[in-house]
Amino acid sequence: MTERWLDREAGPIVRPYTMTRGRTRAAGAHFDLMAVVVAVRAPRRDLPPEHMSILNACRAPISVAELAGETGMAVGVLRVLLGDLRDHDLITVRLPAAPSAIPRENLLRDLLAGLKAL
Repeated sequence: MTERWLDREAGPIVRPYTMTRGRTRAAGAHFDLMAVVVAVRAPRRDLPPEHMSILNACRAPISVAELAGETGMAVGVLRVLLGDLRDHDLITVRLPAAPSAIPRENLLRDLLAGLKAL
């Protein structure tokens, strides 16, 4: 029976349900895949290994999508654990710019042409 829960090459498998303590959503605002996460404080020593893995991976700014790839965690699990870290003020999250806040392409071309003309 134990062999069902053991991947011979990877070792024991930790189920996502266990990592999130049964939670399926992070408390607070949703984490967009393009949101940039960065650790802001040294982690406490009593954090679970999954939280420590996330904090180590986001010492430098990194998107949620890249963080999922870096840690090997499913995005849903990662979002729940990021919510825990945000609740403990261990990370900051910068949301991507809204499409309406991004300058139009023709405006950027006009600006570049003006700069070149100087």
